Amino acid sequence: MRTLDRYIFREVAVTCIAVTVVLLVILLSNQLARVLSQAAANDFPREVVFALIALTSAGYLTVIVPIGFYLSIMLGLGRLYHESEMAAVQSCGVGPAGLFRPIGLLGVLIAALLVWLSFWAIPNATARAQQIRVAALREAQFGALEPGRFRTFSAGKIVFYAERVDDNHILYNVNVFVDRTEEPGSEGKMEIWVATRAEQRGAGQAEQTFVLYDGRRYEGVPGSGEFRVIQFAEGGIPIRLGVLGGPSSKAQLKSTRELLQSSNPVDAAELQWRISTPLLALVLMVLAVPLARLRPRQGRFGRVGIAILVYFLYSQLMAAARTWVESDTVPGFVGIWWVHAIALCVGLWLLARDNPPGKPRPVAVPA
Repeated sequence: MRTLDRYIFREVAVTCIAVTVVLLVILLSNQLARVLSQAAANDFPREVVFALIALTSAGYLTVIVPIGFYLSIMLGLGRLYHESEMAAVQSCGVGPAGLFRPIGLLGVLIAALLVWLSFWAIPNATARAQQIRVAALREAQFGALEPGRFRTFSAGKIVFYAERVDDNHILYNVNVFVDRTEEPGSEGKMEIWVATRAEQRGAGQAEQTFVLYDGRRYEGVPGSGEFRVIQFAEGGIPIRLGVLGGPSSKAQLKSTRELLQSSNPVDAAELQWRISTPLLALVLMVLAVPLARLRPRQGRFGRVGIAILVYFLYSQLMAAARTWVESDTVPGFVGIWWVHAIALCVGLWLLARDNPPGKPRPVAVPA
């Protein structure tokens, strides 16, 4: 690389790292608040919280790395234009197209990183985070009951309470409230179970049973005044754990090989989205070089607002195109590619406008 290429490469690379770190910290703060609120609500252990933060934050890299690279080109070249260094570069015969030599090398490295992240690293991290979250939710919601604490099951339809528990995990002075108003054939009934002792069979599993001994069951319709009292020596309340955290067939959790073998439009949209991530970085690079050009005496950040607007329109079109692919509104071969084609054509047009073929380039005159 020439001295000029190394200088521009270093300027953009250092700015890219700084911008990416700042964006990552901002997104991580939001993710940290969400994970901590979920952990506090479900009593997640500390190691689960750290694992979820690490795994879920990896998914942000495919979002912030392209925008970080895009803004770093705008800021890096903007500084060169603002401090008149770019005028000296252009006087040496280096036009806007010549800037792609060092920036393009950095773009290829970033695109290769995004390919690895999008196709392998992040799908595996997302699937692992889903497994940890489901296991933690199952343990929190269907673990062993604690004395003196209300525990809800079945979306609040069943509420358990026990005053104490011994070393053999036998519960004493148990009260259970069961809401059957929405069950077919229940006629709006509710049940209250009161037992001297109980035991929890299958704690932490998808299916478990609470067996109550020596108690009474009160059942009836609230407000009717008609209740039936049943005395029992042993009674059981089965509970089944539903699907937590979404279905396992979610497209984001599938490997790239599974997406390639699938004919589902949702899987096709996810595959195209993963391919679009490195393409996005390269197309943004083509857009950023002409957008970073400043007029004389224009502020260093004069074009940043326009750049952010361009990125917003680009990303929104990609999101809309993905939705259309998922709903099978557009053919699969059209997919998201037309959005990249439009953005690339705009970038090439801006380059051609700033560097027309017939315009002579300035040449440095030797002293």
